[in-house]
Amino acid sequence: MLDRWGRWVHRRRRWVLAVAGAALVFAGVWGTGVFGALSSSGGFDTPGSESAKAAAIAERDLGRDAADVVILYEGGTTVDDPAYRASVEQALNALPQDKIAATSTYWSTKAPQFVSDDRTATYAVLELAGSDEAARQAAYEAVEDELTRVGGGLTAKVGGAVGTETAVNERVSADIGRAEAMAIPVLLVLLVLIFGGLVSASMPLLVGGLAILGSFTALHALTYVTDVSIFAVNITTFLGLGLAIDYGLFMVSRFREELARDGRSIEDAMGATMATAGRTVAVSGVTVAVSLSGLLLFDQQFLVSMGYGGIATVLVCMAGALTVLPAMLGALGPKVNALSIRRRRPAGGRADGWWGRVARSVMRRPVVYATATVALLLALGAPFLGINWGGMDAKVMPEGADARVVAEALETRFPGNVTSPIEAVVTGTSDQGAIQAYGARLASLPGAADATVTGAEGTTTRIALTYDADPNSGAVRDLVREVRDVPPPAGAQVHVGGPAAEVADSLGSIGSTMPWLAVLVGGATFALLFLAFGSVLLPLKAIVMNTLSLAATFGAVVLIFQDGYLSGLLGFTATGSIAPAMPILMLAMLFGISMDYEVFLLSRVREQYDLTGDNTAAVAAGVQRTGAIITSAALLFIVVIGAFATSGITFIKMVGVGMVIAIALDATVVRGLLVPATMRLLGRANWWAPGPLAGLYRRYGIREGDSPAPPASPASPDLEPVG
Repeated sequence: MLDRWGRWVHRRRRWVLAVAGAALVFAGVWGTGVFGALSSSGGFDTPGSESAKAAAIAERDLGRDAADVVILYEGGTTVDDPAYRASVEQALNALPQDKIAATSTYWSTKAPQFVSDDRTATYAVLELAGSDEAARQAAYEAVEDELTRVGGGLTAKVGGAVGTETAVNERVSADIGRAEAMAIPVLLVLLVLIFGGLVSASMPLLVGGLAILGSFTALHALTYVTDVSIFAVNITTFLGLGLAIDYGLFMVSRFREELARDGRSIEDAMGATMATAGRTVAVSGVTVAVSLSGLLLFDQQFLVSMGYGGIATVLVCMAGALTVLPAMLGALGPKVNALSIRRRRPAGGRADGWWGRVARSVMRRPVVYATATVALLLALGAPFLGINWGGMDAKVMPEGADARVVAEALETRFPGNVTSPIEAVVTGTSDQGAIQAYGARLASLPGAADATVTGAEGTTTRIALTYDADPNSGAVRDLVREVRDVPPPAGAQVHVGGPAAEVADSLGSIGSTMPWLAVLVGGATFALLFLAFGSVLLPLKAIVMNTLSLAATFGAVVLIFQDGYLSGLLGFTATGSIAPAMPILMLAMLFGISMDYEVFLLSRVREQYDLTGDNTAAVAAGVQRTGAIITSAALLFIVVIGAFATSGITFIKMVGVGMVIAIALDATVVRGLLVPATMRLLGRANWWAPGPLAGLYRRYGIREGDSPAPPASPASPDLEPVG
């Protein structure tokens, strides 16, 4: 089928390129409007959870009590100086009052938590006017430039929910431009060195550019049907660019190889390319999309929007690689080798080349290599057992950013966890005696510091519980569970919320969804790889090896981003915790991307095995023919992700660094050592399937071109001798 598709695209290449050009113009004009349509809210909460219900009840009955904007004031005198008060109140009164719904200060509330320990700093909490997020964002933009204007020798810095979101949005947009400016020139140089020519090197990069604009267009379209997180732009941009270059590398390399064969016309070369490399791209793209679809199972809007955006991006990349790229290659024909800077080597390399020799060396001692490699991956993954989960806050910003400075000051210089208390929302009673007694029981819990009523209206009361531990520590999540176990006042109900409760609820929701994620991604991956290769053992082996590679990656992420190793080199501050959503996002992306290289390698191995029936020779030939391409693809992907890993947003940096580690491990240790060792140990069993499944593969298998299906493997295969 793909052979016929390649020939069809070749014959209509001018029409395909014309349509692609029009789509590119549309994407450049309309798609780039995505930056103004994305949601700036984090989306890390869990809808329907107890903490979400607590927040909803409190807002319904007590009104919004959001710290949309927090302005931190500091001066050389104390808040007791009348001049200090006059300067702050004058600055606040000068703000457009139609944009500010409410203002709270130390002098208006007399609350001690508004004053720093040394009494030289205070803060004002502003609730912005507006009935929804967009209206409050507009109100913030109207007053943003005036928020830091203050006299009397005081300084002012802006934070709070909306202030932080705005700062993050601005940083995300700046990071994307900088990352692309860093990555694309390096990619072009590397592609020229890899291909040995400027024209062939430009092909994957052109597909990458199409993928970026295509991903923007897909995200913009998605904003009309669902909220899409601002962070999706970073993720989908480097995912789209990286995959597009991978697919472009696979396709261009195979086209040049087929074109070099004697007697091949351009159309024949295109048909063969699509039947082989195109098949690999199709299987890989569907596998990556299925892996990302697992994100749609979760409750957190952040993960759902990443799932939608990631799936759309992968489909754009796959479509570009299977339509636009073949049309460009068909139009160029032999000119794809123009502007060469060195003499080309024979396509595919020698069977006894470096990668082939590595594979044969591994297969002479498969037990040793398999054992050592698995031990290494497990050792790298061990730190993941000590992971500490935490929430997202302004600390994702670079050190010194105003929003982060404000957040850290509130946590360290002001009493009582002013930004992250545990909140108990009591409904169904107005008995103040019972409520006070309930608050006293909360304050007496181990680790609790004080319980204060922060809002009351009718039969609804909100109690803020402060504590002594770090807000992101397991001790505080334990305290949340203890608070929930405290009996409510007679005839009342209690919902417990706050940042620590949100993390606890998120962990519970993610934990209950993980088995379904494993079933969906594992089952779909198994089915796709079985249809591609006709084996039941190869898909299982691939899933196990991907799991080992992911475990090693997560262990390294914990060491770096939780424990702080290399934090100085990478330019971030470790917070001692990791948000639960981030490993899930990394798992979905990396599982699919790892299969990208697996499918490419196994396609070449299966191709050789069908020709020779010799498993060992087929593995060596497959590793030889794909080793350089896989490592080149990995290097290019690492350059793309490495550029985005320079982001000033810590968790985007974490995703980038984690993906660099995973891809480096996958392209070297796993594909170069573990795959040949395990395939040698399995021998002919690599290609075994029970009778009914073998028949299914012969009838429905995704085979290359129109080649006949291989004969059914024996029901009880004998393993090749290992020696």
